[in-house]
Amino acid sequence: MPHDVAGPRVFRGWIVVWAAFAVMLLGFGGAYSFSAFFAPLQQSFAAPRGSLSLAFSIAGALWFVVGALSGPLADRFGPRGVVLLGMAIAGGGLVLASEAQALWQIYVGYGLGIGLGVGFAYVPSVGAVQRWFIRRRGFASGVAVSGIGAGTLLAPPLAAWLIEMLGWRGAYLALGCIVLAGGAVAAFLVESDPHRRGLAPDGDPFEHGEQRPSLTGLRLGEAVRTRPFIVFYLACFACSIGLFIPFVHLTPYAEDRGVGHEFAVLLISLIGIGSTGGRFLIGGLADRLGRRRSLGAMFAGMALMMLWWLASSTAWQLSLFALVFGTFYGGFVALAPSICVDYFGGRSASGIIGTLYTAVAGGTLAGPTLAGLAFDLLKSYEIPILASAFSMALAAGAVVLMGPPPRNSRTAP
Repeated sequence: MPHDVAGPRVFRGWIVVWAAFAVMLLGFGGAYSFSAFFAPLQQSFAAPRGSLSLAFSIAGALWFVVGALSGPLADRFGPRGVVLLGMAIAGGGLVLASEAQALWQIYVGYGLGIGLGVGFAYVPSVGAVQRWFIRRRGFASGVAVSGIGAGTLLAPPLAAWLIEMLGWRGAYLALGCIVLAGGAVAAFLVESDPHRRGLAPDGDPFEHGEQRPSLTGLRLGEAVRTRPFIVFYLACFACSIGLFIPFVHLTPYAEDRGVGHEFAVLLISLIGIGSTGGRFLIGGLADRLGRRRSLGAMFAGMALMMLWWLASSTAWQLSLFALVFGTFYGGFVALAPSICVDYFGGRSASGIIGTLYTAVAGGTLAGPTLAGLAFDLLKSYEIPILASAFSMALAAGAVVLMGPPPRNSRTAP
């Protein structure tokens, strides 16, 4: 009976999980460090909040749109090279941003660099994890995407410290080098097929001579025409309209209410703490309670927390918002890839996940930018926060219309 080259006690799938964790920590850490750069960039380029927010919106929209390309590429050619390309682009973009002399160059370096780079790295990494697990798919996916939460936790204070020590240009250069070096190592550990290791998903071995099982499920073109995919797509779009507004505007919102800059930046890290906990805890819990029901609860929870944000004006209220919103956000990100495989199988997992994420791209492009424009016009975030809560509530209701996944997915509805 063959066993994995990593040793009889270590299932190779967990190495893939932690490699994906590292990819997401580095890529999304570079992305969510933007809150620490917001004030220095605004001062350097005399930019209004709406114009500066566009840099993040470009990045966020691109990393979801590009997933529709990188996912099928990973399905066809394997994820390793695609992830390596993504991390090289992300790191190079941050290095390029360090040389910016005008705001449009931040759009190119940070916006395009992070957007394209994370887009090529994220979906292939998380798609690879899905094929290594069935029974513990929700938990494994949660561990992998908790790298996003860890990046959200660690990158803003690290960036703030680097900015204090090196200035914002030196900080972007340092972060870019970290992403380039660490991303290259992590990318080489991402692989998509347990059968090449003599294993079935979850580490179950199969005997010599046993026919290698083939991946089952719908092809991308088949999946996108089903009702569950269409409903899931619309739900993700509705949720995403407000999903990333806190990552850009929570820090300036807090500063407007008298919270000091250092603590206001740390609020993004609190989202990261909640997000990391949510991805670890909710993924495994949803394996037992039902991943679809749990997804609906994540959407509803984010809607309620947006209303809490609207009523918040003190440091402790904003801290509570950041922690709890981050938990629900992290649960959503952990569950979405697993639910795709529950409904549509693993044959075209990366392609289906990447196509689904184009729904998030539209909301991501619109949300933070429109929130910034609303503030520039009205000197208030009230309307975008209320609109976000409403759209997230719609997403929670839409999940009911998906219906239960096929019984052969081995998951509760």
